[in-house]
Amino acid sequence: MTLNYGHRGASGYYPENTMLAFEKAIEMGCDGIETDVQMTADGVLVLIHDENLKRTTGVDAFVKDYNFNELRKLNAANYHSMKEVFQYIPTVEELLELAKKNNIIINFEIKTGIVFYDGIEKKLIDLINTYNMKDNVIISSFNHYALIECKKIDSEIKTAILYAEALYHPEDYCKTVDADGLHPVLYAVNSNIIIDAHKKGLFVQPYTVNDEATMKKFIQIGIDGIITNYPDKLKVILQQYK
Repeated sequence: MTLNYGHRGASGYYPENTMLAFEKAIEMGCDGIETDVQMTADGVLVLIHDENLKRTTGVDAFVKDYNFNELRKLNAANYHSMKEVFQYIPTVEELLELAKKNNIIINFEIKTGIVFYDGIEKKLIDLINTYNMKDNVIISSFNHYALIECKKIDSEIKTAILYAEALYHPEDYCKTVDADGLHPVLYAVNSNIIIDAHKKGLFVQPYTVNDEATMKKFIQIGIDGIITNYPDKLKVILQQYK
């Protein structure tokens, strides 16, 4: 069965990485939510994609330089057509509570490349375990050192390598960082990669798949999950394959 992940929530319609986008993705029938984790100056884990706040909030400053209470006053929907409806930047705990209540998966992407957040891996895993959500969480990152650190902290946590290149035998590389799955950019996936990954017990869940023809193609070749801005469109297509 192919899983349906809302990319930053239902971000094709609603302000990305907001509680509104997460709630709407659940209403649309997603199996999981993909989101991005960064850390404030006072150590709070928050859900926002960019290291800089300008694109989404209009404030030209870095997440790392704002305390949580300061960050909470910014409108995460400022860039969006719905900006008149104020949306705050959520915390990891808020999404964990929502996911637990609705029995959905969370794919947390650790953003620790452009900005290095010391200790972010342990903080995230501690929160996941506090909410007893380990079985419903995947941690991914483009920084594969972060994934190795996650496995050192908790060997049972599921991890996935994010990558945007056509890697040669990514299933072999994945094993070198002890990860459980591949999260490739959509154009770096083909049927051979899926077959080879499955032989090694790995899952394959590409991002960001918004075209319906591509969704159908991936489902037909046995993809494990699809990360999309439009979980409602994917839901309709998945029902056709039941």
